[in-house]
Amino acid sequence: MLFGQSVFQSVLTRLRQEHGEDEAEDTGTGFRIKGLGMGFVAPADDGPVVTATGTEAYFAFLPDVTEIEIESVLTREERQEPPPAPVIPAHLLRLTTEEIAAELDITAADTEATLGEKRRHFAKANHPDGVAPEFRENANTRMKTANLLIDTAIKGLFWR
Repeated sequence: MLFGQSVFQSVLTRLRQEHGEDEAEDTGTGFRIKGLGMGFVAPADDGPVVTATGTEAYFAFLPDVTEIEIESVLTREERQEPPPAPVIPAHLLRLTTEEIAAELDITAADTEATLGEKRRHFAKANHPDGVAPEFRENANTRMKTANLLIDTAIKGLFWR
């Protein structure tokens, strides 16, 4: 907008001034320029100037959409309750070496392959990357202890 007019309206005004008042007819709703063939009527008024940003600007260009109250949408989102805090699984509360050893059930008959399988199975349920962030410290402690027990058992295989 240049000085309260659109670019097109300012061009029409300049043409009217250059060609004199007799070249242009004032129709009341705009200007009719005779030299443009069929005639083009440009509205004289741009209408109200509306300045909007963000969501308001987006909805301003949707004339067919019924009026949406943004405040009601925001209050609906604010009313949603936060998700419940995750409950720690019972196995992540067993942190002593004896409890983890009983869970692994390492015997003298275990081979390196069966111990590796026990390690993978234990890691699948207890790895820190597979639990909620709040419980990672417990899972990390359990994995360290289990790895220590399994590594000790594997070393024992070689010293027999």
